Amino acid sequence: MDLDDHQSCEGQSPHQAGITAERMTELAVYGGSFNPPHLGHCTVVETVLKELQPDRLLIIPASLPPHKELETGSPSPEERLELCRLAFGGFAGAEVSDLEILRKGKSYTYETVCQLQEMNPGARLTLVVGTDMFLSFEEWYRYEYLLSHCRLAVLARELDDGEALREEAERFRSVYGADVTILPHTPFPMSSTEIRDRLPERMGSDYLPEAVYAHIIRRRLYDAQPDLAWLREQAFGMLDERRIAHVAGCECEAIRLAGRWGEDPELAAEAGILHDITKRLSYEEQLNLYKKYDILTDNAELAIPKLLHAKTGAAVAKDRFGASESVCSAIRWHTTGRPDMTLLEKIIYLADYIEPTRDFPGVEALRSLAYEDLDRAMLLGLQMSVEEIRRGGTEPYRDTLEACAWFEKRVKAGD
Repeated sequence: MDLDDHQSCEGQSPHQAGITAERMTELAVYGGSFNPPHLGHCTVVETVLKELQPDRLLIIPASLPPHKELETGSPSPEERLELCRLAFGGFAGAEVSDLEILRKGKSYTYETVCQLQEMNPGARLTLVVGTDMFLSFEEWYRYEYLLSHCRLAVLARELDDGEALREEAERFRSVYGADVTILPHTPFPMSSTEIRDRLPERMGSDYLPEAVYAHIIRRRLYDAQPDLAWLREQAFGMLDERRIAHVAGCECEAIRLAGRWGEDPELAAEAGILHDITKRLSYEEQLNLYKKYDILTDNAELAIPKLLHAKTGAAVAKDRFGASESVCSAIRWHTTGRPDMTLLEKIIYLADYIEPTRDFPGVEALRSLAYEDLDRAMLLGLQMSVEEIRRGGTEPYRDTLEACAWFEKRVKAGD
């Protein structure tokens, strides 16, 4: 919208115009970059709804904040809008607005206020701001107009902000005749910047709404890596209760093997946690996932139901948890193996085979060999698997036979 078109913005405020409606509509506006929206933002929303009791609280993520540049690698405005909807969707009386996202460009509050005045004639607007924004308010575009047409509701960002806020509020009242309300509020101990710094280190989940964190991990926004405790909780909820001990054991074994052979132990843990996430699904449910993710298969594979969870598990790990290609590949091949496996693939295959709850003839020898010679351990594990399958009266799937032949050749070449 062109600023020259804001004729209504230059008129009198609702109070100055003497509007005589029975009760003025109260509209609170909470804007910001929300990069990402965290639990501190949620407490602000709770405080505003409780203390001001507005008819509507609009939460408006900025397309491009005018007072600071978004950090390189930040999600798109549309992605931050979606994160806000996930964060604040459960608050009655609050709604997330795409007004500034649709307007594009720098998100000047003056323009937003003018649009809201045109959309809500006669409403009283309250701008919700934190300490830093309030103390720099006179740097805002058309700030005098904002002070004459809006109330300011100010929340402390730090515990010792109170005195500075009171002094500045009094000055604003004296100099500008502004309506400034300081809301009682317990500051949040973590900023968006600090949370962003923690996300690549598998931390920060405790400071974000569950749905926001899950979306960040799914899309791997901010280069986030999943908190392993959170990932474990999510994965265990997808398992048959009897399988949890096995998966926990697989994770621990994968970490130990990674330490022995020089693989990233956190990637090994992630693959170990996720490797059986679709194991409990029925044959019909597995086939539905094959269709959903366009997974290629053949009749021989479809005839062996226990093979299906490796491919579907990899697909779900990618879709729901944003797992990397290396982790997904380790999940994909943990049941059959394949020729020329990566280090992580071999670690997960063997960890699944030898984790502490496993008890079968030959497991101790395989456990020892896994820490002495990884390729020989793979060959032994594959041979044991082939023998077991044949004892059951069926022929092993071709991937396993091809893997067995490859490792046999590899081991012989090394002798």
